Formats: sequence, C-alpha cells, structure tokens
Amino acid sequence: VTSSNAETIINALPEDRPIIFAPDKNLGRYLSKKTGRDMILWDGSCIVHEAFSMERIAKQLAENPDAKLIAHPESETPVLDLAHFIGSTSALLNFVEKDDAQKFIVATEEGILHEMKKRAPQKELLPALVFDESCNCSECFYMKRNTLEKLYLCMRYELPEILMDEELRLKALEPIEKMLELSTTIK
Repeated sequence: VTSSNAETIINALPEDRPIIFAPDKNLGRYLSKKTGRDMILWDGSCIVHEAFSMERIAKQLAENPDAKLIAHPESETPVLDLAHFIGSTSALLNFVEKDDAQKFIVATEEGILHEMKKRAPQKELLPALVFDESCNCSECFYMKRNTLEKLYLCMRYELPEILMDEELRLKALEPIEKMLELSTTIK
C-alpha cells in the first residue's frame, strides 16, 4: 500500500479480518487510530520521518506562529500530534497550493519542496527540523539513488531482471492487483 491508498484498502477489508500492516509502523499506527482497526504492525519505518524532532519542531512553530505544520503520516506520533494537516505526498502538495496560509513547516522528505515551490511560489516553505542539529537530514539517500539515467537503462534494456518461481509470482500478483483495483475508487 501507499500513504495515498492505505486507508481505502483497510476500510475495504472485512472488519473481522486481521490486518498485518507493512512496511511502515508509523503509517500503520496512524491508520489504526484513524480507522479504529487493530493491526499487527511490521517493525519498519522511514529513516527520514523518524529523524524529525518534536521538540525542535515545537520551537520552530513558536518562532513562526503564522506557519502551519504539515506532516506525512509516516512521521512519528508526537510530530503528527503537532501537525495542522496530515497527508500523503500528493495531499501535502495540494494542501500547500490551496490553503490560505503563507508559511508552512514541512515534515516529510525535502525533495517535495521543489514541487511545492513550483505550485505555490509565493509561499514560504521551511523543512521541519530533525534531531541532529548538525545537519538537515530530511533528504532520503535511498530515494536519491534513483536517477533518470538508471530509469532509462531499466526501461531500455529491461534490467535488472528478477527471476522468481511462477507460482510465487502469481500469488504475489493477487494482492497487488486487488490493491490497484481498490485504489481506482480513490477521489
């Protein structure tokens, strides 16, 4: 699932059906609270969203009383509790573009700031502060490993090739297709 479709997927599951939520425990915790569904949470998380400091963000908000804190739901609960708005990447982009506020503190991967500035150039965007005062560590090293060149090579040469047992592939395909089918109902 993604942060955009996870709630829809959870609500589509029968209430008596147990849910093992993966890969992000913070997103799972947020959705469990929002949907009222009990879930077994996989102990995984995003290194960027776990780096945000609730104490430093609270200070940042105090120093910028006209700012709204917006946060991705993969952030930890104390950060989400401070947020004026919580949403997926696309929801955060839309919120900044349409909201009347002129200043935002953004608690998600900093790559989103470029698109936010394109959509709302008149608005001030501040990256949310992290625990480590010596760096602005809200950039995801793993996401930055993807490049246009690598994407081109992958599409051009269909590499790297991943081989797997056909029976396993077909079993794995079922939940992916179901997720995509349910995702088409999202507005």
